[in-house]
Amino acid sequence: MTVLHCRRCAPRRALHRVALGLASLLLPLCAAAHFQELIPSTEIVDADSGRQIRLDLAFTHPMERGPAMPMAEPVAFGVLTPDGRRDLRASLDAVELDGKTAYRASFAVPGPGDYIFFVEPAPYWEPAEGVMIVHYTKVIVDAYGAEAGWDRPVGLPVEIEPLTRPYGLWTGNLFTGIVRKGGEPVPHAEVEVEWRNDGSVTPPAAPFVTQVLKADAQGQFSYAMPRAGWWGFAALIEGDTPMPNPDGEPVPVEQGALIWVRARDMQ
Repeated sequence: MTVLHCRRCAPRRALHRVALGLASLLLPLCAAAHFQELIPSTEIVDADSGRQIRLDLAFTHPMERGPAMPMAEPVAFGVLTPDGRRDLRASLDAVELDGKTAYRASFAVPGPGDYIFFVEPAPYWEPAEGVMIVHYTKVIVDAYGAEAGWDRPVGLPVEIEPLTRPYGLWTGNLFTGIVRKGGEPVPHAEVEVEWRNDGSVTPPAAPFVTQVLKADAQGQFSYAMPRAGWWGFAALIEGDTPMPNPDGEPVPVEQGALIWVRARDMQ
């Protein structure tokens, strides 16, 4: 099992980083941390919010507010409900974001319970890094105070198991999870963390864009969220089997295990 250390450590990307560094003398440095977004209109459904929620899917750079990358139609999109799994692909509508294809869906919550929405996007070719990217992403919505079932596994090839209930979180709360591949913990997995910027924050330097931490020997990690809003946690793991790129050449696969959680300010 190999952990993919994204753009910082892989030797095959060293020359690319040098080129980016030189280019930054003339042009603003492009964002490099890709995150698959799966953002519901609310993480808690109650009598005030109504039962209809919207889900926005985009492949982008959250902290830098873009640019977005084009999304092909997802391979899978669904929800794990208290009554079982539902395929939601038919509810997807293509929308435009930064001139690229993204998706939107709506879902009518049928009753109390925790609803785990998930997406397997179509593989994305990233020529700058020489990899195909597949970010298996999920987000949990609690309905009508059920507060049960939020830690159920979806069964994705790579997945983050939340140890902290992933809703009802205050700003500053510690979010803890376990990175799993094939159901087993991934020791020392690297986890990238980004805040979905609403335009109110300008990172003072590149290291502030993407927070980076490593899981322990049991695949467990923790992060204290310093600001209200949506936070994405992405564990990047190299896939076992290469995948053909658009030219038919076999290339490595970056499998991302992503989960989105929301923190709110005390008022």
